[in-house]
Parts: sequence; structure tokens; C-alpha cells
Amino acid sequence: MQTRVIQTSCLALWISSCAIALAVDQNMTRALQLMSETPLIDGHNDLPWQLRKQFNNELNKVDLNTLATTHTNIPKIKEGRLGAQFWSAYVPCETQYKDAVRQTLEQIDVVHRMCQKYPETFMFATSSDEIMDAFNMNKTASLIGVEGGHSLDSSLGTLRTMYHLGVRYLTLTHSCNTPWADNWLVDTGSEPSQHNGLSPFGKQLIVEMNRLGMLIDLAHVTEQVMNQVLDMSKAPVIFSHSSAYTVCPHKRNVPDDVLIRVNQTRGIVMVNFYNDYVTCSKTATLSDVADHFDHIKKVAGSGIIGFGGDYDGVTRLPVGLEDVSKVPNLVAELLRRGWSDEEVKDALGNNLLRVMRKVEEVRDSMSAGMPDDVPIPYDEVKNTCRTSFGYPDAGAVHTVSAAALLLALALQACVS
Repeated sequence: MQTRVIQTSCLALWISSCAIALAVDQNMTRALQLMSETPLIDGHNDLPWQLRKQFNNELNKVDLNTLATTHTNIPKIKEGRLGAQFWSAYVPCETQYKDAVRQTLEQIDVVHRMCQKYPETFMFATSSDEIMDAFNMNKTASLIGVEGGHSLDSSLGTLRTMYHLGVRYLTLTHSCNTPWADNWLVDTGSEPSQHNGLSPFGKQLIVEMNRLGMLIDLAHVTEQVMNQVLDMSKAPVIFSHSSAYTVCPHKRNVPDDVLIRVNQTRGIVMVNFYNDYVTCSKTATLSDVADHFDHIKKVAGSGIIGFGGDYDGVTRLPVGLEDVSKVPNLVAELLRRGWSDEEVKDALGNNLLRVMRKVEEVRDSMSAGMPDDVPIPYDEVKNTCRTSFGYPDAGAVHTVSAAALLLALALQACVS
């Protein structure tokens, strides 16, 4: 009798295990189907920085088919069904006032060279249409985002030049203030505010980014900067790699009131996978990341959510999301939690495509406007590594700069 009970129990356990496995398989099958129909667009990957750190950008010495020291390589990209990637052109804050522009140009260059070396895998892209062109060719659309306003050296001319080189978003700060914007560390109390958010030149830069059609990335800035940009930008914004503050109260994450405003302005928050931003601890799981997706959806709807893994830019990743190949596991988890096909497809890529198309629409509506060529006041950038050629006197420049901002804002209002 006891033997029969044990056998019956084992059979029930086996049947239950089979049912769970079948459900998991069905969710994964459905996830892969959705990813074949809609491109997975990831907002932030630091592989270019790893190429500098590990190989000094000597791409000829690297084989991305076999590279085993990064979260990202070509086999992992294919297994992860990566449809489009914003590659980060990042250089550290230590380069500010020194060689930030040169180093950033070199990071832009390495992305271009990566696409040229592996044309069967990557297609360089600068627009929403080109993302879909690459996806339809079964290639990973490769876009560039510059991570940190220090990379501009406070120059609108540098901003425009980088746009012409294919850069399609700028993260306004990294983890340091620029001469025109405060970074997220100000909100922790570890650094002082220098600008009460954005300086007048910072506001000029927002207008010029709208005119160019460059996505404004609010990852890494203070809440005050978030709200100032949401107040004034004519185009929707992105958070390329940030998570939900209510789930993990880290100042790199996005508070609920800002999530609501992002929804109202039709922007996007692309969820970061870094353990410290997921659970505010050293460890995390795939389920913890899904909690951020669920929370953002609950507060502001599925229409503002995206993926922003931060692969190769972080040292700790959740169990189940250890590298780029694992992202389908997260898609399957969202389906297991009851997300509809349309909600998942929005998060995969449709939300980012909508944002990008709107940014392009705003650019086209401002095409009659002239580039803003009024420089930042010299007193705001004066240092031993900077010359003053072209600045007649600082006082006059301050006056012109304020007038230029008012004119730019007035012109922007006229085209709305």
C-alpha cells in the first residue's frame, strides 16, 4: 500500500513538472515568434567601451564571433534575437576639459568600423526606417548614442558634427556635472548642484537637439533636469537605461511622477538590468527585472516601456540575464505574467520606433530654423586647457547668450 502511494505521488509530481515545462516552452515559443515579428531594440550597450578597454580599439585584433570576455558577441546577439542596438559612445568623466571630444570620436569610429567588418551581421542605421530595413534583412540595426554631455566640450558645433556622423541620442550627463547640466549624483547629496538643473546654455542645447532630430536621453540626470526637459522639449524623450525608482530607490532610476509625465509626453523608459538598479543590492534575478516592467506598466502604461540592458557597461547582472543571449527569457517571463502580444511588441521595439518617428517629425517641422551658433559664455567653461579665441569679452557674450535662448524658444513656439 505504501509503495502504491509513493508511486502515485511520484506520478503526480512528474505530471506537474511536465505541465510546468510545457507552459515554459509555450511562453518561449511565443516570445521567439513575437521577436521575429517586431525588432528587439535595446537602448544601451557598452561593447564599444570594452573594445577600447580590452583592445585599445584595435578591432583588427578582435573576432566578435569568438570574443569570450564580454556580455556581447555575434553568436550571443543572434541567440538573443537583437533587432537593433544603440551602441554607446562613452568616455569617462575624467576626460572632461581634456580629450573627451577626441575619445568620443574614436568611439563613434569603432562602431562604424564594427559595422564595416561584419556587414553580414550589422547594418549602420540613423532612422526609424533604417531600423526596419535592417530587421527585414535579418541584420542588427546599429545606432549610436553618446553617453554624457561632457563629450561635447560645451559646443553646439560638436553636437551637430556628431549628429552628422550618425549619433542619434545624447545622454545629457554621465556621473558628473557639465558646465550646463547637473547629474544624478546631485540628488544623492554627494555633489553640489551647479545649475539648478539646466543652465541657459543647457536649454539652448535642448532646442538645438529638437531641431536636429536627436533623441534627448535623461538617464543620469537629476529629477530637476528631467522635469525641465519634459517642460520644454517639443519631442518625446528617452531614458536609455534606467529602471523604476519605486521598485529600487536608487537615484539613477525614474520616480513615479516622472513616469507619468513620460507617458503624457509619449516618451520611453528602457529598463536597465544592472543588479544595483534592479534590487538596490548586489544580487538580482530575471523575475526582479520583470517587476520593473510590471511597475512601469501599472503606473504609466505599456506604451512607455523598452529594454535598456546596459550590457558590457555593468559588472553585475541578474541570474537568467547574464548576457545578451538571455533576453528572450525575459520576454517569455512577461508573457507568463499575462502581458498581451501587443504589450510585449510595444516594449520590444514599437515604443522606441514611435518615439523616434515623432523626433523625426519634430525635426522636419523645425527644418526652416537656422542652427544655433551662439557659444556658451567663456566664463562658464574657462580652464587651463581651453583657449578663448573668438570671445571678444565675456560680459557681452553672456548678454547675447540669454537673448539667443529667448529667440530660440520663441521660434520653437512659433512652429508648434
